[in-house]
Amino acid sequence: MNPVVHFEMPAEDRNRMAKFYENAFGWKVEMMGPEMGDYVVVTTSEADETGRPLERGIINGGFFPKGENTAQVPSVVIAVDNINDSIKDVENAGGKILGEPVDIPGVGKYVSFIDTENNRVSLMQPIMNWDK
Repeated sequence: MNPVVHFEMPAEDRNRMAKFYENAFGWKVEMMGPEMGDYVVVTTSEADETGRPLERGIINGGFFPKGENTAQVPSVVIAVDNINDSIKDVENAGGKILGEPVDIPGVGKYVSFIDTENNRVSLMQPIMNWDK
């Protein structure tokens, strides 16, 4: 079974969005630079030295800049063992892959897709083992 391991939400103003979630929920934010697409990583719970939640069943997330090339809706990220096999599975089940998988340094391979209900969802082949 492939678990949901991350969530993402679009942001028009990443500083405003980060401040909101810090103030409303106490989340910790890490502003990434242009080399990482100005992504904002959010930690929603106590985490270990790698950033993984200490408690099972809790996930962290991030905010991505709103733009023309991405679906402008919140989404979830599903961890998979082999991204290429999972891409085939998604396509065989009726989904549409959005582009090619990309390497996220220190994290893993990532690609988004549209499911049969027009929801944007993503796949992640993580470098780390999420089962530990």
